[in-house]
Amino acid sequence: MKKAVVFVDANNWYHNVKKFFEPGIIDIVKIAEFLCKIKNYKLSEIRWYASMPSIADGERMYYRHMSFLDSLRKEGVKVITRKLQRLSNKEILEKKKGIINNLDLCENCKPLVESAFLDLAEIKKKEKGIDVWVAVDMIKLSIIENSCDACILISGDADFVSALELIKKKKEILTAMVPFGYSSELRKKFPYHILRKETLKECFRRYNKKKKGGKNDKI
Repeated sequence: MKKAVVFVDANNWYHNVKKFFEPGIIDIVKIAEFLCKIKNYKLSEIRWYASMPSIADGERMYYRHMSFLDSLRKEGVKVITRKLQRLSNKEILEKKKGIINNLDLCENCKPLVESAFLDLAEIKKKEKGIDVWVAVDMIKLSIIENSCDACILISGDADFVSALELIKKKKEILTAMVPFGYSSELRKKFPYHILRKETLKECFRRYNKKKKGGKNDKI
């Protein structure tokens, strides 16, 4: 049986899955096992790549995120993190201008949308190097170290096309994502699997709930 490593672009996963469910209730280990099962692969490792929030963005969000990452580690997931960097004022203006221009707004609506964008937190931050890190590790583990037979990428980002084209010359590839935000280029060039709502439901986390008498029951 061929060994597979699952690479998760966590930010891409989060922003697309949240259109269905709160991403935290999805068990990424179950998702990885499901994908390996349909390809008859042996799951070798799950690698979770994520940007780290700053405590300055809010203590509650920061510690909640840290707790989530700890839970992944306890499940055997290898967590790789990188800090978010703040955009400069010039970068913020350029990014905002690009987003607004792509909306094709009328002259009356455009000023209203521009003013609303001024306070958006996400536009003031940028993810630094996560996709590059994933791409490098996929090439390193599959080709250079030859430690797996297949790479499963959980991401819908077309930025991975170049790396995947290199890897597919020697190894098997599978990309997976929910229908939203799934690059058509990825689906045209590589084997893919669309993770639908029904599949996500089957991969919910199981939590302990106290029963009468003090015993725990998994639901």
